[in-house]
Amino acid sequence: MHVKIANSDEELHKIAPVLLQLRPAFSEESLISRIKSQADIGYRIAYIEIDGKAVCVAGFVSFEKLAWGKGIYIDDLVTDENHRSSGAGKAMLDWFKRYARENGFAEIHLDSGAHRKDAHRFYAREQFDNTGFHFAFTKI
Repeated sequence: MHVKIANSDEELHKIAPVLLQLRPAFSEESLISRIKSQADIGYRIAYIEIDGKAVCVAGFVSFEKLAWGKGIYIDDLVTDENHRSSGAGKAMLDWFKRYARENGFAEIHLDSGAHRKDAHRFYAREQFDNTGFHFAFTKI
């Protein structure tokens, strides 16, 4: 499976239905608008397609943090519900691991909702460590 980086409106419309499975609060247009605005600060979309349709999508940014050094943060990773357990998610994470090594990144990070037990098992199989809790203050 080949990973591509979305660079055009056509590609954003191709990945939107899959990403909306993870982020259903958005409409397709508001999702694409948010992706474009975040692109200004380095947000990118990687995707895998089969027969012209996106089947796995991952939004990501690169960072440099005092605690972790230079790394990649995967904001959004979702495989189309009709293609789960097809190897697409593994192919995407394998791509991120290669991309990180080739570009001098020290680590890859992501968060996963506490209720997403299947995703947690998947990340553990892919040798991701559960290193802590993510806290957020959202009452601003």
